[in-house]
Amino acid sequence: MTIRYDYARLARVGMPEATFCLNKTTSQLRAIVTELVERPDNPVLFTRMSDSQYHAVRELAGQSLVYDAESATAVMHGCLPPRDGTVAVVTAGTSDIPVAAEACRTLEFLGFTAACIFDVGVAGLWRLLERVDEIATYDVVIVVAGMDAALASVVGGLTGQPIIAVPTSTGYGAAADGETALRSMLTSCAQGITVTNIDNGFGAACAANRILLAWKRA
Repeated sequence: MTIRYDYARLARVGMPEATFCLNKTTSQLRAIVTELVERPDNPVLFTRMSDSQYHAVRELAGQSLVYDAESATAVMHGCLPPRDGTVAVVTAGTSDIPVAAEACRTLEFLGFTAACIFDVGVAGLWRLLERVDEIATYDVVIVVAGMDAALASVVGGLTGQPIIAVPTSTGYGAAADGETALRSMLTSCAQGITVTNIDNGFGAACAANRILLAWKRA
């Protein structure tokens, strides 16, 4: 198998290429890791990596590969150097944490300070109100929510930072595997909210990266 990794992407867009592990075979992942382990100057993030996939490649990478089961990510050759900018990753419920953890882990890999603020959904509004002043101190806010996804609109009405909303597949019945949350976020009356695809914590972190790097250039 020939690997055509985009080694120039970091210099070009401010983020290295990530390896999306879902649906990759063991032989494909082993080929990728075999090449990348020879480039210690090139930090790599693996997303949607299962525990079995990690165990299938860890002997090839040794200590250079660090796996986190909660976010289903792995980092090879460490993280990028620290960058200016802070991000709050906020979830409605505990069930949304895996997606939020993917966002937090990606932000940390990219060199940013990420605060994980979990379980502040609007059904217990007091929990959000207790933390809203803290949330407002961060440069960018990522809101992760399923079901009716009302949290994104509420946070959007209480804070002025760029907000990146991530609908999750949390819910049942009419929640439709995140379709309802997606539509709720897209039709939010809190203007200016950016919305990612369903369960895309990685994409939300990359959007925050673009915002923060643009501020640095300004």
